[in-house]
Amino acid sequence: MNKDTLLKQGAIWAFIVVELIFFSVAGSYLSVSDSAFMDFDNMLLLLKQSAPIGIIALGMTIIMINGNIDLSVGATYALSAIILLDSMTWPFMQAMGDWAIPLAWVFALLTGTILGAINGLIVWKTGVDAFIVTLGSMLGYRGLVFMYNGEQPTSHLNWTLVDFAEAQFLGLHTATWFLLGAALLLWLLMTKTVHGRNAYAIGNNREAAVNAGIRVGPHFLWNFMLIGFLASLSAVVFYSESGSVNPNDGMLYELWAITAVVLGGTKLTGGYGSIISTLGGVIAIQLLRKGLGHIGADTETVNLVIGLILIAVLFLDRQLNRKGKEELKT
Repeated sequence: MNKDTLLKQGAIWAFIVVELIFFSVAGSYLSVSDSAFMDFDNMLLLLKQSAPIGIIALGMTIIMINGNIDLSVGATYALSAIILLDSMTWPFMQAMGDWAIPLAWVFALLTGTILGAINGLIVWKTGVDAFIVTLGSMLGYRGLVFMYNGEQPTSHLNWTLVDFAEAQFLGLHTATWFLLGAALLLWLLMTKTVHGRNAYAIGNNREAAVNAGIRVGPHFLWNFMLIGFLASLSAVVFYSESGSVNPNDGMLYELWAITAVVLGGTKLTGGYGSIISTLGGVIAIQLLRKGLGHIGADTETVNLVIGLILIAVLFLDRQLNRKGKEELKT
């Protein structure tokens, strides 16, 4: 790992340290809560709360390294959650008792994988930009969510599922283990396999990748299936505990995920990104949300601050890239 890469990947973790120091100090003067910001239980809860967006953001990292984007993950998340909970009310599933739980997970995960495959096939076979394709599928999939159960919530509380979701192992919640496990597997995929190397090659120069014999279309298809699967996995992890999903759930999740990925240093134009840095971006956003709430900021202020930070990161990235290109010309 060269010096520039180390600096880029370390920046988000340095930012997290700054956040922890700032909110710990500010909280002692401005906090509306009696608990300390860096309380151990608070940090464990923060990791658990990071899981739904975090799992999606990990998949978004791979999509963006490819030079694509997926705006439909929020709708995929909601539809998968509805399938998860509603399937357990089907007569043959009820007759299976708790044995229906793994099958309900399969139904939900298949839903996201199929929706992702639809996106990937359209991008591959039509050549239409992924932004346009997934913008359309975002609206279409959200329409399916409302068609499924109108504007009514879908609810089914299974206490076996709740116990599983609320369980802790080595002090970490189930959702946290899913987040960390997904991060590890995707890090291995992107750093130790041909598929990962091809993802960076395609993002850097798609035409050169084609000339090198990389099958770009099928590669896109697999990655869109992967992010669809991860959006469903996120829904399975969260709604196993919640037990109730509203048709509007998951809205703006795609924007939060993209924000986390960009904060982690992944380029919007593709060719560069890091799974571990995205994990840092997810934690940084959750720290901001929790920290600003800790000192009494309202939701509007939280969104404003995160938006301004995102703009600043994009501006800095653009300036650094411009400087690099100018150096190449000299």
